Amino acid sequence: MARLILLLAMLALPGVSAAAGAEGAVQHVDVDVGNQAALQRGAKYFVNYCLGCHSLKYVRYNRVGENLGLSEKQLIESLMFTGERPFDTMSIAMEPQDAERWFGIAPPDLSLTARSRGSDWIYSFLRSFYVDPSRPTGTNNTVLENASMPHVLWELQGVQEAVYRRDGDARIFDHFELVRPGALAPEEFERTVRDITTFLAWAGEPMRLERERLGIKVLLFLVVFFVFAWLYYKEVWKNVK
Repeated sequence: MARLILLLAMLALPGVSAAAGAEGAVQHVDVDVGNQAALQRGAKYFVNYCLGCHSLKYVRYNRVGENLGLSEKQLIESLMFTGERPFDTMSIAMEPQDAERWFGIAPPDLSLTARSRGSDWIYSFLRSFYVDPSRPTGTNNTVLENASMPHVLWELQGVQEAVYRRDGDARIFDHFELVRPGALAPEEFERTVRDITTFLAWAGEPMRLERERLGIKVLLFLVVFFVFAWLYYKEVWKNVK
């Protein structure tokens, strides 16, 4: 009975029910938004492969440069493909009505995707494209079935097929098979996707590291304050019986 109650409680959670309903398993990934090198690589891949369609309208270029340890010159030359001034937001020139006409749906802004869907979802989604001739883009995705987004990282990953197995009448995803290698080895591509995921996790909350550092300082202050408060309390009440 206890196990049944625990299972029902887990299914009631949005994250668990969403993962259970997806065809492809959402894989766990560890991201470190304090890893400046990973953030720099992730930002590079994002602006080269994603920023043409997906904006980060809540993130400013100068914030990226400051947190990623880039000079203004490096920022302008390497990352500012859609902005004119360092304090511009990472927006795109594509009009929503044009995007809907071309893709069927306007590509969403990705500023808060890591907070709404989670880093695991982004990581799994970017690795789960497979060949599907029935789709307009020629590809599909096991994590987000019938996604309108093409596989923009195919040159890096290569081309893979999804292998399914039958369980009665159900068609269940089993694994991927790489049919045409890409420019990167599988391990290198996995790191690339992890870096992009790390950058989007940072973009969802750029102040996270500063907030955590401030939280540590506040806790240390409270500990010191408690010690002095306790000593003062003992001094004041030492002669009271």
